[in-house]
Amino acid sequence: MKMIRPVSDLRNNFADISHTVHETQQPVFLTKNGYGDMVVLSMEAYENLQLESEIYTKLQEAERQAELTQERYSSKDVLKAMRAAIGGEQIV
Repeated sequence: MKMIRPVSDLRNNFADISHTVHETQQPVFLTKNGYGDMVVLSMEAYENLQLESEIYTKLQEAERQAELTQERYSSKDVLKAMRAAIGGEQIV
């Protein structure tokens, strides 16, 4: 369930909002004059959100590239290429 609070709570109840975002890992939505104004997240939740966004963007790019070619690789081919790129052993 969304936590929605007036922006004045940020000043008046900062410790409570900080505790909420850290404990729940969920955002707190702040309103100003009854309208959405800001979102408060813990740093950990924000970093996770950024990572998920980056992964999603890379997957979208991979899907676009896959649409442009019929070339496909097996999981063994990918593993070999990854190991070669990092200097590890090759599997046959």
